[in-house]
Amino acid sequence: MPPPRTSRCLLLLGLVLGSVCVTLGSQAQASSTTDALNVLLIIVDDLRPSLGCYGDKLVRSPNIDQLASHSLLFQNAFAQQAVCAPSRVSFLTGRRPDTTRLYDFNSYWRVHAGNFSTIPQYFKDNGYVTMSVGKVFHPGISSNHSDDSPYSWSFPPYHPSSEKYENTKTCRGPDGELHANLLCPVDVVDVPEGTLPDKQSTEEAIRLLEKMKTSASPFFLAVGYHKPHIPFRYPKEFQKLYPLENITLAPDPEVPDGLPPVAYNPWMDIRQREDVQALNISVPYGPIPVDFQRKIRQSYFASVSYLDTQVGHLLSALDDLQLANSTIVAFTSDHGWALGEHGEWAKYSNFDVATRVPLMFYVPGRTASLPEADEKLFPYVDPFHSASELMEPGRQSMDLVELVSLFPTLAGLAGLQVPPRCPVPSFHVELCREGKSLLKHFRFHGLEEDPYLPDGVLLLSSKLECNGTISAHHNLHLPDSSDSFPSVYWVAGITGMGHHALLILYF
Repeated sequence: MPPPRTSRCLLLLGLVLGSVCVTLGSQAQASSTTDALNVLLIIVDDLRPSLGCYGDKLVRSPNIDQLASHSLLFQNAFAQQAVCAPSRVSFLTGRRPDTTRLYDFNSYWRVHAGNFSTIPQYFKDNGYVTMSVGKVFHPGISSNHSDDSPYSWSFPPYHPSSEKYENTKTCRGPDGELHANLLCPVDVVDVPEGTLPDKQSTEEAIRLLEKMKTSASPFFLAVGYHKPHIPFRYPKEFQKLYPLENITLAPDPEVPDGLPPVAYNPWMDIRQREDVQALNISVPYGPIPVDFQRKIRQSYFASVSYLDTQVGHLLSALDDLQLANSTIVAFTSDHGWALGEHGEWAKYSNFDVATRVPLMFYVPGRTASLPEADEKLFPYVDPFHSASELMEPGRQSMDLVELVSLFPTLAGLAGLQVPPRCPVPSFHVELCREGKSLLKHFRFHGLEEDPYLPDGVLLLSSKLECNGTISAHHNLHLPDSSDSFPSVYWVAGITGMGHHALLILYF
């Protein structure tokens, strides 16, 4: 039995904490949506981690690198499958392709697998305005020809009008004629509508941010960029960043001896392009002529730098609208892309270069300090500016992670209840997730860890004292399990007369 004085302090502490919990609980309920963090999810098509922040010394990606400098970056993140539709359906539902029953482009999971909730649908059900710009879901049958509307989105998704020209004859060849080529640097003023899809998507996304700035509801905005997906149709000035004499071949350009045929993708989508057809490359192994390999790599890197400018304009607008201090930014890709490694090109294989993706999260006040009144976290950086410096990631994790973890991680970072783990089988369960939450990787700035608390519990500040032996701390819990994040509670550590105890009150 503890000494009477300690008992009296404990009783007083309980009464004080009880009143605090009631007050904070009611305040949290009243401001659950007004104080909620917004979410900007940027999804890039076919982007491997060929970025400065991932150690690539050639590629100019200063705006994405700047985002990484304020983010938690995962060095070893992988997609569930190196195909657009299966990967996107997988990470947007939090289920693996074996559960969505989608390995190609030809079925809609709500019809052929189960009525699974999606990330935007979950945010929508929790009071968010959800918006889609560009390629978020893969268009067509796999998203019911509607980008999963109306389930996932508060109003119809936006698709740029100029995307219908992506696979048409808009590439000026050496003969002066227009072709449907793989390599397609263009003069933007000469293309139909005088613009490109990713430019239009950036403009629409900024317009929506301006609209949501005065909204009483939090928003979830998903922006899907097309490049560097083929064809490599990008403003021709970006070629100047990558002179052909500086472009090297893949370090391992030969098809491995004894490679099982099932492990090889013959890159048929590339072979269908007019400029590749003219090379008369043998099927299935090629090879592509060396000079054309360099041109493919040049155009891929140029497309990445063009993409970087669009991300830069979008994030700069987030700053200008003073939304950077209230918006989570998640950046990833649906899968990678082979650039000649193992004699492979494009996606569709299970090689590392086809399945590994960039993945980073900026969380205001957590991965970086909140910006001051006139401070800009994301000023636009011109990739053509020779003085732009490589920015190191703010924090990195080397752990092996997967895109199916995106659902629980975004939900937890936004303060929503993390959906429960899926049972096996889970075809009958609408809301659950198969990926692990990545919340344990996030730590708050300036917080101390208490050796007496379990892993993942961090102390924010000392609040109460009783004779120097009882203290209370306002805590944030970063659980290894699937709890919601942040869950807020009070912890009182009681020591005295040889006794040590822990009192935890949840609310």
